[in-house]
Amino acid sequence: MPMYQVKPYHEGSASLRVELPTCMYRLPNVHGRTGSPAPDVGHVQEASDPSLQALESRQDDILKRLYELKAAVDGLSKMIQTPDADLDVTNIIQADEPTVLSTNAVDLNSVLGKDYGALKDIVINANPASPPLSLLVLHQLLCDHYRVLSTVHTHSALKSVPENLLKCFGEQTRKQPRHEYQLGFTLIWKNVPKTQMKFSVQTMCPIEGEGNIARFLFSLFGQKHNAVNLTLIDSWVDIAILQLKEGSSKEKAAVFRSMNSALGKSPWLVGNELTVADVVLWSVLQQTGGCSGTAPANVEKWMRACENLAPFNTALRLLKGLSVTDFKGFSF
Repeated sequence: MPMYQVKPYHEGSASLRVELPTCMYRLPNVHGRTGSPAPDVGHVQEASDPSLQALESRQDDILKRLYELKAAVDGLSKMIQTPDADLDVTNIIQADEPTVLSTNAVDLNSVLGKDYGALKDIVINANPASPPLSLLVLHQLLCDHYRVLSTVHTHSALKSVPENLLKCFGEQTRKQPRHEYQLGFTLIWKNVPKTQMKFSVQTMCPIEGEGNIARFLFSLFGQKHNAVNLTLIDSWVDIAILQLKEGSSKEKAAVFRSMNSALGKSPWLVGNELTVADVVLWSVLQQTGGCSGTAPANVEKWMRACENLAPFNTALRLLKGLSVTDFKGFSF
């Protein structure tokens, strides 16, 4: 079938002339170039730069390490508590017999420093409007393991403090000379935003926060834990302060679910032994009234186990002895 014809746009073998703008720089016409053929492209690619090879090898090593780190993090994420996930420590913590508190001998000089005969005195400033129950429990436990000289004072800025708080350590009567005690424990009721602790007034900054102070005091018992348990203990203490005490109702509900799951596998929060995690969580539950509602079965059983111990029971009686009018009567 014949097609329509068009006129040629160039004349025979005459070179094609195109009017180019004069504002650009000129390049040679590659279409009209004659001579040797183009170089072998494959041959050029085979001769790669050694520096480029080294860079590629280094990149492969880095990617391999990243994959290994990702696998390690994925493994740890199954054991470590996260804010929005329930705790799962199945088959991680096992022990033969449940124990309340096992301790090892601790050289107080190595922890608190050597004062050349002077009594090592831990000084705590606490606000009477929010008594740190965990520290009162730990004080009782310390008295069971050391000869502790306990004293309670009131800062001059406070006009009145409930009688129960002034006698939170019981009737303190010094039965032996000061130098025969191993540890001093001084509690000062003071208008402070956060509980503070010092054991060397001249050489250290204060440790702030009930959870941080509880960690330090519990270290004086010399408990030994593996890395997994230490991580879980620290995680529970942070959860108690950041989620249970200061978090929303949704966060508190998640904490109860995590506690119920963990306590279904062991009598205490981390294994078969009382730890600072139990002390701090119990204290926060009592302070916030979080246990007044319907708690999961395992949590209720754990609460009763705590309160059956004398240090917890003493702190609980102190809290119940404080009425709302006691707190309203504070003058700062």
